[in-house]
This record gives sequence, structure tokens and C-alpha cells, in this order.
Amino acid sequence: MHNCFNCLFTQILGKALGGGVIPVSAVLANKDVMLCIQPGQHGSTFGGNPLASAVAIASLEVIKIERLVERSAQMGEELAGQLLKIQQQYPDYVKEVRGRGLFIGVEFNSKNLFPVSGYEVCKKLKYRGVLAKPTHDTIIRFTPPLCIR
Repeated sequence: MHNCFNCLFTQILGKALGGGVIPVSAVLANKDVMLCIQPGQHGSTFGGNPLASAVAIASLEVIKIERLVERSAQMGEELAGQLLKIQQQYPDYVKEVRGRGLFIGVEFNSKNLFPVSGYEVCKKLKYRGVLAKPTHDTIIRFTPPLCIR
């Protein structure tokens, strides 16, 4: 029997589909995964909500019409480029810059950053108008909105 949870071709989506107003999410998968799920095996708190479905469809239309995927790639390339310049300037502190689109992570060299943590770096960034999320003490994540300029 095929185990759906071992497939690598699934992606769970949410938040943006509801426009920040309506609770809605989605799962995208290849047919091998989707054919594993039989009627009655999957439940959803908000499943079958026509309003949520209409909002999700409208959100997908905005993503397509405004070319938000392309914008994310372009803006992410710009942001990553700026962060790579910082890495080149401070190679003892910035270990790696990685990501895709506007989802970008910066990993610090823990030995050279000590006793400062990613959390403390994020607090300093906040005072400069930049919001970032600390992860695992030495990584911070940047996920700016698509409306940035």
C-alpha cells in the first residue's frame, strides 16, 4: 500500500489564500498522493465553505494578474543580493544567505556571533524598521510582503 506521507510532492498553502480575512487553506499534490485519499478519510474545520472558496479563487486571480510570483522572485533576488554584499563585508559573522523569492534566511557563524543571538539581532533590526524572525539562535528569516519597494 502506498504511504501518502512519504511522498515529497505535496505542498500545504494557507493565509494568503484567505486574503488575511477568511480562514482557508489548500493542499497541492501530484496524483499519486491525491489518489491515496479516499472519500471520508479527510476532514476539515472549514471545508465546504462557499465564501472561503470564493475568496481563495479571488486571491489566486490577484496572484496571477499582478504577477506576484514573478515579483517575489525579482524582489527576492534584489534582497538576497544586498544580503550577500553584507556577507562579503562580514564573512566572519555571516555564514550563509539562502532562500527563494522573498523567503530569505541568513545564518550567522555561531562562534563569532556569541554571546549575541539571532533574537538580539532581530531586536536591533526592528529599531531600524526591519522585521525578521530568529530561528535556532543563529538564523534569521526575512519574509517581507510583496508590497515592498
